[in-house]
Amino acid sequence: MNTTESLKDYQRVRTLAIRSLFEIIEQSSEGTVIVDRDANIVWMNERYARRFGLESAAGAIGKPCESVIPGSLLREVVRTGRPILLDMQDTPKEPLVVMRLPIHDDAGTVIGAIGFALFDELRTLSPMLKRYSSMQEELASTRSLLRARQTKYNFAHFIGTSAASLEVKRRARRSASAESPVLLLGETGTGKELLAQAIHGASPRAHKAFVSINSAAIPEALLEAEFFGTAPGAFTGADRKGRTGKLQIAQGGTLFLDEIGDMPLPLQSKLLRVLQEKEFEPVGSNDVIQSDVRVIAATSTDLQAAIKRGEFRADLYYRLNVLPIQVPPLRERLDDLPALSEAILEELRSQHELHRDALELLGQHAWPGNIRELRNVLERAALLSDDLMLTEQDIRAAIGTLTPVERASTGTVETLAGETFAQARERFDRQLIQSALAQCTGNVPQAAARLGLGRSTLYKKMVALGIA
Repeated sequence: MNTTESLKDYQRVRTLAIRSLFEIIEQSSEGTVIVDRDANIVWMNERYARRFGLESAAGAIGKPCESVIPGSLLREVVRTGRPILLDMQDTPKEPLVVMRLPIHDDAGTVIGAIGFALFDELRTLSPMLKRYSSMQEELASTRSLLRARQTKYNFAHFIGTSAASLEVKRRARRSASAESPVLLLGETGTGKELLAQAIHGASPRAHKAFVSINSAAIPEALLEAEFFGTAPGAFTGADRKGRTGKLQIAQGGTLFLDEIGDMPLPLQSKLLRVLQEKEFEPVGSNDVIQSDVRVIAATSTDLQAAIKRGEFRADLYYRLNVLPIQVPPLRERLDDLPALSEAILEELRSQHELHRDALELLGQHAWPGNIRELRNVLERAALLSDDLMLTEQDIRAAIGTLTPVERASTGTVETLAGETFAQARERFDRQLIQSALAQCTGNVPQAAARLGLGRSTLYKKMVALGIA
């Protein structure tokens, strides 16, 4: 056999091998499709056509591959000339393992591509496919859970431009970039959870979960399990699969402990360990879980008084009180009433407006329920009023019993003999600051918030006035 005959024989064998390989893969695979240089389908077998809802393969001819096979990457193979040997292809029934190859002419130019769906013959990949499906389900569940744990408030929702409001937002913004615990102090209805969500949303942990737990809303017997979770069958009636606690759900994110002052003493000691050692054990388990959460706590009770009564651990208080923020009651920032009222009415999707006399009446009420009470009053007034302009009478009827705001005495200011204006003002400033410090038991940040001053400003005034 001469060289020419040998070459022809090799080419014939190669051609037959290619044809045989194509026929074997086409017959044994779940589907085959061929596209031209424009990624339009030129051939598809019937099994693949039925998988994508076509009555026959003829209906696919001439169509862009993506219009028949959503998510197809054959166009990329044509464009790059590079094969994709193994990949996952989602279909309406189940995912397929696919192989995509470029087609070249005799000159080596890419003139199309061919794709094989190899699912039925790769039975050894079944465990991988099951794992893939399981991971997809777990990912969808995690995404759904994370969306449910996302915050809905930011600093723009804390309405107010008064000195007290601006100081609160300034301190809260600074705390967002830190990892230390934050302690929000203030009466009920002042917006402590709103601030906690805003701090989380502005922190590096914003993409993780924000988990809230109210110590006063859960029975003491269940609070530990709610907080730490439980091991399978930890106690009679416990879930056989165990239960994930809020602390573990918040991993990587923020745990908001509302009404921390109502937390039972035994649980306080366990929380202290979490803060100090960064680890915890589920109820009924010996497994130690590493903790990665940022804790924000809030309370409307006087924790220092609770410590004296033996109801709150002093060591936990000092661990939580790293970045304290005193949230002022509404009666101490009445200048924010117009903006707050407008924002609340807008949130209620109400077209009502407040008459000037109605605003004046709002400023005469002490608001023991704070912003929560203000919203309640405005919503009631809007529902009961037939006019879009809410009057003083509408607001008075909605408030019910008016609690007057305590005003400072307007009596004659006492002056000392020979005292200049500057000396009198200095004496007044000293008395005012000393009074605020006494009311806050010497806590300078709290006194600054009460006076509507920045902490550094108050320190400077204290030094200038000789206040220790």
